[in-house]
Amino acid sequence: MTRPYVVPLEEIRRELMVMNSRFIATLAPAFNIDEARAFMARIRKEFADASHNVPVYIIGGGNTVTEYFSDDGEPSGTSGKPALAVLRGSGLGDAVLVITRYFGGTLLGTGGLVKAYTESAQLVVHAVGRGERVSVHVALLAIPYNLLERVRLITARRNGGILGEDFAGDITLTVRFPVDVFDLFQSDLRELSAGKIQAEIIETKEMIVPVAV
Repeated sequence: MTRPYVVPLEEIRRELMVMNSRFIATLAPAFNIDEARAFMARIRKEFADASHNVPVYIIGGGNTVTEYFSDDGEPSGTSGKPALAVLRGSGLGDAVLVITRYFGGTLLGTGGLVKAYTESAQLVVHAVGRGERVSVHVALLAIPYNLLERVRLITARRNGGILGEDFAGDITLTVRFPVDVFDLFQSDLRELSAGKIQAEIIETKEMIVPVAV
């Protein structure tokens, strides 16, 4: 089972002006290196006339990560490295960031570049919604009509979700639970039904669950 870690929920973009240079930071989720590279290529194409498109990514999370950065023609250590430091410090995994620069005619110096790229990265890192990438079970169970509301309450209490309700002779529910709480839900069902009801797992997959920042 994948250990939960925090990932970006969506693609976002923020801009910063520094001494007439325009910095455009675009951050997105990427769940493998190919996705990160495709995103980087798309941003380079979108801003093909820019002075620089500085890419960084962190694929994976926790202690198992693959990191990458490039200065894309900026002086060594002034752009990709500080941007990656911000991304690493944010705690985000499975994240790719490209900072686009349109040169404004005024040299910023190495210290100015580090500051500008750092602040650009911070803008998107602080603004992006966050979620956890967790393993979940999708399961089916059949219940009598008189237990529907109680099963709904149990599902909510165990941080599960009801994906579908099919009303026939009984009610067939499609539910989804984080793997680490599914056994607790099964125990609740047995207690509720004197051991007669049990959910059947039909799929195990990974998904992104929003978390409060």
